Amino acid sequence: MRTAMGVWRWRRNPLRRPTDLFEAWVAFTALVCFLVVAPAIGWVAGSQVDGTLQRAAREQRQERYLVPAVVVRPGPAPLAEASAEPAAPRQNPQRTRIVAAWTAPDGSSHQGTVPAAEEPPQAGDRFRIWTDTRGEVVGRPLDPSSASFHAGTAGLAAALAAAALAETVRRIVVRRLMHRRYIRLDRAWAATGPDWGRAGAGS
Repeated sequence: MRTAMGVWRWRRNPLRRPTDLFEAWVAFTALVCFLVVAPAIGWVAGSQVDGTLQRAAREQRQERYLVPAVVVRPGPAPLAEASAEPAAPRQNPQRTRIVAAWTAPDGSSHQGTVPAAEEPPQAGDRFRIWTDTRGEVVGRPLDPSSASFHAGTAGLAAALAAAALAETVRRIVVRRLMHRRYIRLDRAWAATGPDWGRAGAGS
């Protein structure tokens, strides 16, 4: 609505002030930013992030391997549980950590503490874990669909940020224009106010 009124001020109107025309151009520029610039920035940002994440996902899929592992024994009790009072009730002790053994893609044998795949873990249970070439436990590689989702979120955030910046600049400019108009009105009233209504003063 404000943009439409700003465009209306472009018409040849004897009451139009220079600041009205400038405000109309500011409103039009902000509208272009909303409809064109912000979506373009969001698309570019999303594309850049998607490309980076997809490359990272491909590299992770090439460097990380899903290898079989076997439960050796339950892992050490958490520090909080170990230091608890004996009378305190214990709920599912050692429910998340186990000692497991696995063979790395390079053929080397490894053993270490890892999160349990099932509850409760039992010695001899078999499961699979993600490791690198040397057998070090790593996280699951990034999924391409997850990478696309994160890229879309980043693009949307960039577009919203650009739109918010355009609206903030527009509001600041309009506020300064209004302040300048009030100053000019005060000056004009100070010059003509004392003679207002007096005969022969031309008012």
